[in-house]
Amino acid sequence: MEEMLFAMRIETDTKGPSIFEEVKSYLSENNIPMENIIACATDGATSVVDRYRGFIAHLKRIIPSIFTIHCVIHREHLVAKNLGGHLNLSFSVVIKAVNFIKSHALQDRLFRQLCEENDEDFQTLLLHTEVRWLSKGNCLQRFVTLWDTKVSFMSDKEHGERLVDAKADIFYLADIFQKLNLLNKTLQGKNSNLVDCKEAIVSFLKNLEVYCHNMGRQEFLQFPNLKMIAEALKDDDLTVYVKRLKQIHKDMQERFNDLLNLGIPDWILNPFEVQLTQVEAEIQESLIDLQSDITARHQFSQFQKDFWIKSDLPNKFTTLWEKAQSFFIAFPSTYLVDSGFCKVVFWTKSRNRIDIATRGDLRLSLSNLEPDIMKLAEKHQPQGSH
Repeated sequence: MEEMLFAMRIETDTKGPSIFEEVKSYLSENNIPMENIIACATDGATSVVDRYRGFIAHLKRIIPSIFTIHCVIHREHLVAKNLGGHLNLSFSVVIKAVNFIKSHALQDRLFRQLCEENDEDFQTLLLHTEVRWLSKGNCLQRFVTLWDTKVSFMSDKEHGERLVDAKADIFYLADIFQKLNLLNKTLQGKNSNLVDCKEAIVSFLKNLEVYCHNMGRQEFLQFPNLKMIAEALKDDDLTVYVKRLKQIHKDMQERFNDLLNLGIPDWILNPFEVQLTQVEAEIQESLIDLQSDITARHQFSQFQKDFWIKSDLPNKFTTLWEKAQSFFIAFPSTYLVDSGFCKVVFWTKSRNRIDIATRGDLRLSLSNLEPDIMKLAEKHQPQGSH
């Protein structure tokens, strides 16, 4: 079960020891042993992860075996922020062009009118916000979709010429950020676990290798926006784009080194096919009992590896569950917290009466999150850090 436990105002500072004492005090008051905590996901803030005085450091003094992880969505967002000098300048042109229209009511009305005259599917551009997970990709894709109308509108304006010069870069950025957004959405969601996140990261890294190979051969099947302007692409442009893809691959490997090296035993992924001689002696008997359980075998055929949390296996095979539990119940990201606060932020009515700490309004926001969370992910992307 995934559920909000508590939200609390910190009366003094927000340093590691203060955060730890508040958590420790709450658990003690509610008779919850700290040893019940098996994992902790953070957003990488210094007050939390500092080696000596951070919250995690204090937690590990009490629970040395605790599994800790930096939010996978936050790490992916940090990789996406590193554009590089040349592409960063091109992206800045997009931002200036969008801001020129969105920040002036007259220009916004004129642009809408031009979109209607050109029979465009959209009549407005999307603003970019740095701390929003999906913001760059959505902003760039809408910009490319309205490219002809946008260029026509900006032809006699300040950034019009620079916009045309940066066309190839903008189309490339729209493509690569769409792929980064797809990865981001894969890492989001309730019931996400370490196994699923590792699979998503490994798959993305292999895709990057394919993208580099194909782009080097001027094959743009995976880059639909670039494919539309393939004839206008220069060799120097392709060199920059391949180099950027390789840099993303390198950054992903570095930032997700712990997850990529996380050893997931074969018996967890498929307990009914693994050879008993290949597993630890202490779980061999329990694994034999599991493989002989007809009901469990049927559940596995239905749910695959998720059958660990969709049945009574934790009670029936305690020894196996103790080994497998962290892979399925540890939070790989701070998604639920970010989504909950995001929901609170957009409660514009009566926001001044929201009481997250004592009345549990954050818990209420999380319970109401399920019906429209995907709409929020598209429209009001949760913050990548807090």
